[in-house]
Amino acid sequence: MSIKRTLSVALQVAAVLVVLSLVVGQFLGQPVLLSYVETGSMQPTLDPGDGFIAIPAQIAGGIGPGDIVTFDAQEIQGGGLTTHRVVEETERGYITRGDNNPFTDQDGGEPVVQDADVVAKALQVGGGVVVIPHLGTAAMGFQSALQSVQTQLAVTFGVRSLQGTQGLAYIIFGLSAVAYAVDWYLTAGGRDRETRDRSRDDGTSVLAILGTLALVLMATATAAMIVPAGTQEYGVVSAEFESENPTVIESGTSHELEYVVPNAGIVPVYAYVTPASPGVNVDPQRLSVGSRGEASTTVTLSAPDETGYYRLFVVEHRYLAVLPPGIVDELYGVHPWVPLVAINGLLGGGVVAIGLLLLRGEPARIRSRDSRERPPLHRRLLRELYK
Repeated sequence: MSIKRTLSVALQVAAVLVVLSLVVGQFLGQPVLLSYVETGSMQPTLDPGDGFIAIPAQIAGGIGPGDIVTFDAQEIQGGGLTTHRVVEETERGYITRGDNNPFTDQDGGEPVVQDADVVAKALQVGGGVVVIPHLGTAAMGFQSALQSVQTQLAVTFGVRSLQGTQGLAYIIFGLSAVAYAVDWYLTAGGRDRETRDRSRDDGTSVLAILGTLALVLMATATAAMIVPAGTQEYGVVSAEFESENPTVIESGTSHELEYVVPNAGIVPVYAYVTPASPGVNVDPQRLSVGSRGEASTTVTLSAPDETGYYRLFVVEHRYLAVLPPGIVDELYGVHPWVPLVAINGLLGGGVVAIGLLLLRGEPARIRSRDSRERPPLHRRLLRELYK
């Protein structure tokens, strides 16, 4: 493949990955490297449809006035991800406001934003946010079309699971299978033609095949560790009286709740449940959960002396139990993402190492003939239709 062709393919793949990261981020409620704004509340900094680089909150560092953050809003436009600027930091959390809004979000009824609400921070260079114009517009158009396709397929086949994130995975898998089948058919047909070239192909690199398998395994493992975890919110009322309601607590006292960690998979996991706001204690903080089992820990919620409504949080991280617990503890002490990287490295590296050991790095001869440069898939499909 020529350098020009390689660059062209690389740019097309990059464009697809960018759009998919935006769409998947909207489905998951968590920006994946890139995000965008849909309204004009952040003008002139960000126009509707503009994109920006979203740094995950876990690695973004401290948050302070002037930062633009994406947080899980409770009241703004019915709740959901909102991107606004932090204008003040208080003891109870952050005060936020859209650059184009005359009042803060909290003046409009939004609770004070806490660290547990923040999912990402916009990358800023020299005091200004890095803007990617119209990136969100393309992503929203693609997402709208995708949702229409999912809805139509769900109605046609009477299968509700074709909608949402799960349906997206089914559709991608189905399209991949169809593309492979069409490609196989066109290739098989080409072998029967008299104009074929009898020279042998070099075959497909085993390393490329193993790398693909490793990426699939790591993506599956990452989803198994990230999707079930996350932040748990407790809405606590600090009251002047005792109550049977576990979240209505007398001022200055505390109440214990059971926190259950289920594991629906066949691989045991380690779960770390830690406080994410003042007034919360968890004991024990690390749990070992067996295959298709569950474990529990005790969360103690403390009501402040001042009466009122408070939002308290705990955060859960979980990891596949493929490393000794002591090693996972050490890695977790560095950063919650470090065990994730180590486990993926072990799984992906193991697949590649075992495959190279068994196959000895020899090329996989998927096609033994027809060494000519083949035209694109859509051209071969049209040729079959009109021949």
